[in-house]
Amino acid sequence: MINKNTAIVGTQWGDEGKGKLVDALASQFDIVARSAGGSNAGHTIVVEGQKYVFHLLPSGMLHKKTIGVVGNGCVVHLPALIDEINNLEKIGLNVKSRIKLSDRAHMLLDYHRTIDGKLEELKGGDKIGTTKQGIGPCYGDKIMRIGLRIGDIRDENVLKEKIIKNCNFYNKTLGLELNAKEELATILKVREEILPLVAETRLWLNEQIADGKKVLFEGAQAHHLDIDHGTYPYVTTSAVTIGGVCTGLGIPPKYVGKVIGITKAYTTRVGEGPFTSELIDDLGKQIQTAGNEFGATTGRPRRCGWLDADAVRESVIVNGIDEINLTKLDVLSGLAVIKVLYQGDYKTFESWSEDISKISQFEDLPKAAQDYVLAIEKMFGTKIGSIGVGPDREALIFRD
Repeated sequence: MINKNTAIVGTQWGDEGKGKLVDALASQFDIVARSAGGSNAGHTIVVEGQKYVFHLLPSGMLHKKTIGVVGNGCVVHLPALIDEINNLEKIGLNVKSRIKLSDRAHMLLDYHRTIDGKLEELKGGDKIGTTKQGIGPCYGDKIMRIGLRIGDIRDENVLKEKIIKNCNFYNKTLGLELNAKEELATILKVREEILPLVAETRLWLNEQIADGKKVLFEGAQAHHLDIDHGTYPYVTTSAVTIGGVCTGLGIPPKYVGKVIGITKAYTTRVGEGPFTSELIDDLGKQIQTAGNEFGATTGRPRRCGWLDADAVRESVIVNGIDEINLTKLDVLSGLAVIKVLYQGDYKTFESWSEDISKISQFEDLPKAAQDYVLAIEKMFGTKIGSIGVGPDREALIFRD
């Protein structure tokens, strides 16, 4: 049982399995709060064979008593949010009464997606490889101080004025043909459903914590995609390290009692950018297939490679990570050999052939799997507190 507010952060390049751990821990918390990102996130949870993918909602919403917060650091495509809520309501979950949407979060419009595609096109060979969900342009508007906040939806005239100004600006600068009337109509169509969700979440969240409520802070993307600490310029456009939890929710650092880093047992990344331990061969494809390494948001195949322990160690230091949740250990079963990049060299480990997906105790893992976990634990410089051995919610080993 975790008795303090806890933050979940990715230690690699995203897609580590943050959503699964959030779902597994959510029943121990009163509130699950998202602090950054938008519909570029794709947090996958498998419960009794049924797959759920969360893009904007916190991953703990499958638990009927959990209150979810979408914080001020997020960018939100409102029709997509309503679709996500309605999909859960259709299976009997009352979500609308349990979600709070920050009035300071920024509104992602359809034109941001158009701009995203145009900018990638203009970059040619220097493209970043974004999800083309409009995330970068929306955060760009925020930084340029021309963005629309969720709170703007309360006043239709303000909303209309800002949309017209922005469409005119981008039509002139990028040679686009954005239609302000259509953009406004798209937002107004969901306005009445959105309004009851909008709240001043910063003060509310601080009050809840002061009253003794426990909060699970759900990060998006990962350390090496952070705008400041990642492999710039091949990064996301928001703060997704532990500091982003505080700024993206409006809470002081003292309220973050524990930090858990999510680390895949190998390495993947989507899009362009450096990848030191990448496997550009049949073995890389084998890991890709075994791990079902295809983007939950875009469907794009993820690049796969050996675990980069140096990259994880950096994340541990910068984020003050207390323990690691190691995911997808089962994917390494059956490989001829396993390698780890550590201090610039590859360390080689024996593999194992057994199916480990039903194992619930660390001591019951094959010796080679135990040895691998204990070795990389030393490389990381922090404890591996839990291990994912399969896609299902229950396929988790918790170590004492």
